[in-house]
Amino acid sequence: MCGIVGIIGSRATRATVELMARSLRHRGPDGEGIWDAPGVALGHRRLAIQDLSPGGYQPMLLGSLALTYNGELYNHEQLRQHLPGPWHSTGDTETLLHLLAARGTAGLDSAAGMFAFGLWDGASRRLVLARDRVGMKPLYYRLLPDGIAFASELKALLILGKPPIDRSAVRDFLCHGYVPAPKTIFEGIAKLPAGHTLVWQDGRATIERYWRPTTTIVERSEEQTLEQLDSLLGDVVPTHMLSDVPVGVFLSGGMDSALTTYYLDGPRTYSLGFDARDRSELDAARDAARHFATVHSEMTAQTADFASALDSLPAMFDEPFGDSAAWSNYLIAKFARQEVTVALSGEGGDEIFCGYPRYWSNVGGRSNLLNRTLAAVLPPLSRLGASMQRRAAVGLPAYAVALGGLAGSQVDALLADDYRESGYDYLWFYRQFWREELDPLAQLRWLDLNTDLAEGLLTKVDRTSMAHSLEVRPPLLDHRLVEFMLTVDPALLVNRQRRRGKLLVRKLMEPRLPPGHLNRPKSGFGLPVHRWLKRNPSVLHQAVERLRARGIVKDPVTTEFRRAWYLLVLDRWFTAFE
Repeated sequence: MCGIVGIIGSRATRATVELMARSLRHRGPDGEGIWDAPGVALGHRRLAIQDLSPGGYQPMLLGSLALTYNGELYNHEQLRQHLPGPWHSTGDTETLLHLLAARGTAGLDSAAGMFAFGLWDGASRRLVLARDRVGMKPLYYRLLPDGIAFASELKALLILGKPPIDRSAVRDFLCHGYVPAPKTIFEGIAKLPAGHTLVWQDGRATIERYWRPTTTIVERSEEQTLEQLDSLLGDVVPTHMLSDVPVGVFLSGGMDSALTTYYLDGPRTYSLGFDARDRSELDAARDAARHFATVHSEMTAQTADFASALDSLPAMFDEPFGDSAAWSNYLIAKFARQEVTVALSGEGGDEIFCGYPRYWSNVGGRSNLLNRTLAAVLPPLSRLGASMQRRAAVGLPAYAVALGGLAGSQVDALLADDYRESGYDYLWFYRQFWREELDPLAQLRWLDLNTDLAEGLLTKVDRTSMAHSLEVRPPLLDHRLVEFMLTVDPALLVNRQRRRGKLLVRKLMEPRLPPGHLNRPKSGFGLPVHRWLKRNPSVLHQAVERLRARGIVKDPVTTEFRRAWYLLVLDRWFTAFE
């Protein structure tokens, strides 16, 4: 795992790219590489994981090509068997470079892994940027008057100057809890969406989606599906252990991390608990570790270390990010990094196996005339008004409320005039992935995979782990597994009457886990924000007053406000970046 940067155009100086690369030192503390030619400069910060020798240094050159790359290809040894070489290293960077030289971006169809890269072809003066299928690795870019710049994180591009705030991105953040791609919080800086390439040549940038998985359901019996899933997991999960440095596994008390651990041979496991037992899963994780005979380590953190979280998160994400569980990810990454450089996690299981409550809660089914009437007349930011907003929605708005943060009417009621826009489409991000032709459960699964997964969950995992120079790999999001699960009938995964999801995984894992393990309540890793604010209401009031003074919000809110953490984060972000 690494940090990548680059500039094409008149601003492409070695000194500038060095500054950009050094801002990403946390992503790659093991070395820095800079390559430049007239009108182009590429930089790389290395976290050495495969081929620890100088043979793995980047940027890497092959003929007229220069590559700076962040990621891991788990099948790179198999890919090498079909590429001509010659080979000067044992790492996947050289494999990717030869693959792109031989097949261009069409070669990405055969690459299994997570990646973001910049490939410069000096012969054609052409830059190719690409991001992996589900968005595990980040990639930002900035179009310049005579070129383009790119980087793994926003902070590196701010070295070229800080643009104005994109006020529509503030609206989107309050709606989603993150700024959705391709937007960022800054005008003129964009995210490359997951599963896309960007080609820059002759002053023009062309963006295309290269991953288009099928959503056609394949008829299989439950027994056939279980057999194929078990076989696929057994093939895929162990490949994610590919490394020349120590690897561990994050093990919580939940199903997905246990599933990941089962297919490995006695790995090192790491668990996080809290000092409040009602929020800790350490007992369940400890039982699973003992059952799987892992080399287990655990830590206990303070449940309410809010001050540290608010001080750390804005700089970590570079833009407002509203998932308070980021703090838990940050703590467990810091703990595991004391012993390992790579960690596997169970992230993505809720998306591909339909594990969220929204999958069995009949989204939009509670809308009736009374709810809609109350939603129209009650103050949108009141506790009852917010509840009615959620109950009144149907169709895509109901899915959006189930997936995201605040309804558009609530955002409009909260923001000052300068940050509102009449008729703003708060559903624009979800709308592009809304598939009317799909079964309702398949619709929701498709939305999850294409929206909140990359921009919310995987952004959280990447920034909190790379803050400690730890590479986290989610094998349940390997594209081979995702593509298979998209062909599985969601009816095999969800029982609405029993209010349960992940039925296939339950049947697969129940005999493989300690008795009763799957029936334990899951506590989650978000901070108990409302409990804390009830004891410390002045924290929210002061944050809102600062936002009011900046002209961002107009009305005070109470500690019962549904997404109070969003306002705390927004306040701290503006304080840090202004």
